Amino acid sequence: MMEWVLPIAFILAGLIAGIIAEKILFKKLKLFVTKRQIPGSQIIFQALHRMTFIWFAVAGFFMAILSAPIKPDHANVLQKIITIIVLYSVTLVLARLAAGFVSLFTHRTEGVSASLIANLAKAAVLVLGTLILLQTLGIAVTPIVTTLGISGLAVGLALKDTLENLFSGFYLIISKQVRTGDYLKLEGSHEGYVIDISWRNTTIRELSNNVIIVPNLKLASTIFTNYHLPVKEITLTINVGVDYDSDLEQVEKVTVQVAKEVMQEIAPELMANEPYIRFHKFGDFSIDFTLYMRVNEFFDQRIGKHLFIKKLHKRYQQEGIKIPFPSRELYMQGNVAKTEG
Repeated sequence: MMEWVLPIAFILAGLIAGIIAEKILFKKLKLFVTKRQIPGSQIIFQALHRMTFIWFAVAGFFMAILSAPIKPDHANVLQKIITIIVLYSVTLVLARLAAGFVSLFTHRTEGVSASLIANLAKAAVLVLGTLILLQTLGIAVTPIVTTLGISGLAVGLALKDTLENLFSGFYLIISKQVRTGDYLKLEGSHEGYVIDISWRNTTIRELSNNVIIVPNLKLASTIFTNYHLPVKEITLTINVGVDYDSDLEQVEKVTVQVAKEVMQEIAPELMANEPYIRFHKFGDFSIDFTLYMRVNEFFDQRIGKHLFIKKLHKRYQQEGIKIPFPSRELYMQGNVAKTEG
């Protein structure tokens, strides 16, 4: 019985050391690094979550095996199990690190999807780690790879829709037709901001905060408008009509001044692109023109129109410029009657 005291002590020491490392040292180190805002530290700590306890515990069990009075064959089996645990945990940490840093890079790179690429990086590390693990255990990897290659056709046929969506997602990213953060209007009535492109679906958030899930294959084959390509800045157009008695030179001057005031509020960095108007129609009851004004992105059209209409209405009242009501002239036999409304 005394010969088992040391192995049990090693196991208990490993477990206690793992708990101390995980609950005390790990948390203090995480707090220390977080305060200093070291780049990538959050990713590293997330990757190492629970792993310090596992490694200390495994180290305790390993020392226990070396000191325990057990048969060599049994010891070899237990050591292989520990090797599997260590290699798999290291593979898992590396996969988490790869996914985390890829996500960090893609978030900093405008228009790159984080989910699909990060998951691909994680899967690649897991597959590579699994092959190394098998090779370490003396299992021939080449026949496995060959078998997977032969059975790949059957798997491909079974997962036809999934693979089509996966490759469509890659196509959308590589072609840069759709990027995370872009504002899309799909064929039909759906529109919103692209949140993510995953291995199967593209997630779009509407302005009402609802989420639309579109299969990558359908998005790659449908007609859509990307309001962030080639650039986010777009031209806001607003149609206005003024009374026939208006001084059109004054109308143009006042309207452009109001548009500049609006741009100064919502898009001062675009002031080099001065707003302008173009008269285009003698209407039934007004002279019609269109204002052209640059805004930062599609969503800014709402606030742009809101501010412009308020300010223009007030300024026209001050300047005596009339926006006429619709009117008709009715010709009756023997006399002429004019009605407004």
